[in-house]
Amino acid sequence: MTTPRPEREDGYGGVPYGSYGPAFMGPADPGTARMPAVDDYAPMPELPLDDRTMALRMPGAPEGAYGSLSASAGASGAGSATGGRAARRKAAKRGGGHGGRRGGGRDTGAAVPAGSGSGSGRPLSRMEARQQARARKPGAAVLVSRAVGEIFITTGVVMLLFVTYQLWWTNVRAHAEAGSETSQLQDDWANGKRAPGAFEPGQGFAILHIPKLDVVAPIAEGVSNKNVLDKGMVGHYGEAPLKTAMPYDKTGNFGLAAHRNTHGEPFRYVNRLVAGDAVVVETQDEYFVYKVASMLPVTPPSNTSVLNPVPKGSGFTQQGRYITLTTCTPEFTSKYRLIVWGKMVEERPRSKGKPDALIQ
Repeated sequence: MTTPRPEREDGYGGVPYGSYGPAFMGPADPGTARMPAVDDYAPMPELPLDDRTMALRMPGAPEGAYGSLSASAGASGAGSATGGRAARRKAAKRGGGHGGRRGGGRDTGAAVPAGSGSGSGRPLSRMEARQQARARKPGAAVLVSRAVGEIFITTGVVMLLFVTYQLWWTNVRAHAEAGSETSQLQDDWANGKRAPGAFEPGQGFAILHIPKLDVVAPIAEGVSNKNVLDKGMVGHYGEAPLKTAMPYDKTGNFGLAAHRNTHGEPFRYVNRLVAGDAVVVETQDEYFVYKVASMLPVTPPSNTSVLNPVPKGSGFTQQGRYITLTTCTPEFTSKYRLIVWGKMVEERPRSKGKPDALIQ
């Protein structure tokens, strides 16, 4: 005989269980031990299905009470739609579900600003993408300001390169050319290849020394920028109408010109010369020593009288052997001319050695 157990609800429609009696296991056979037949069990009640989630549920149970699956279905916006798969798709389209063919329904919540598609978890629409592209595109004022800025930058770079060329590179190149010409003159004199006489334009024939300014530069015939002055040499006014004397002439004015700035700038500091400073011209056979006598700080370029045999404004009143140095002023301009005059005080053959002005 079986031991009776208290009856209780099992959660499936109130089906009782207590004793293993005939209602559950069929008639007992005290003489035979056997498992009850399948037909001996009481049939299970048929339970309704959840149309949306297909989850099992009790009759009359509140909606959404059977797990997260039913709850998520209720939150998906399907509402109380019933029926098969087609009905659920229609409900999802009407309620803005995520099952549409085009990647989800329209957002019925708060408006999302353009450009925040990536942050809202949805792709941008075509119109929003166009709006963002137009917003990123610079306006006409921005384009103009960029163009003007690029022009200014390019102009500044070009000007910087030009200034560097004028103030640095021209001096480097001119010093190299002048130094080469000076060495060539000294070699030719030592080998007896040249003699005083007429010289071709651009041809070197003497060397100018200004000890106070540490200037040693070749003197060439003519005052052409291209052939003489831009090469760092000192030019001799040797062509009409500004033809001047040579150092070895018994009387006359030996007129010279050179750059004050750039291209070797031999006369950069001639304004520092004072009365009594030495200026020496070295030729193949002799040294000619001059002493500075006077200066004209500013005069127009058209004042060619400073090159006269008796230069006007120099203070000289009679024929003699003079030297005139001319250059531009103020510095880095060619508006006016600066003039320095000197008078010959010594003519010394090379056979007697250098003059005192070059030894001190």
